[in-house]
Amino acid sequence: MREVAIGAADSLEEGQRKLAFVDGRSVVVFNVAGQLRAIENSCPHNGASLANGRLDGSVLTCPAHGLRFDLRTGRMPGAGALCLSVLPVRIVEGQLMIALDTA
Repeated sequence: MREVAIGAADSLEEGQRKLAFVDGRSVVVFNVAGQLRAIENSCPHNGASLANGRLDGSVLTCPAHGLRFDLRTGRMPGAGALCLSVLPVRIVEGQLMIALDTA
């Protein structure tokens, strides 16, 4: 894995999100109650963008079909089988860093 900087950490306040394009991939980083959560910007159901989905606590609703995903786990609440592609994110020297699989 390698890490890529996507901007200043202080640019993402609690409740906000940031869309970034990294190596041809669309990624969204959310600040959920002070915790950073990063996902690929693609619903596992049909590939719809999740960047503008409604966020209720840690649950993100896909704007295309209303599927809901918990950003803490990437999974649908309850018995849902679909799962988001979750990416490791952290702050290093004031920068938001996304970890990408290099395989």
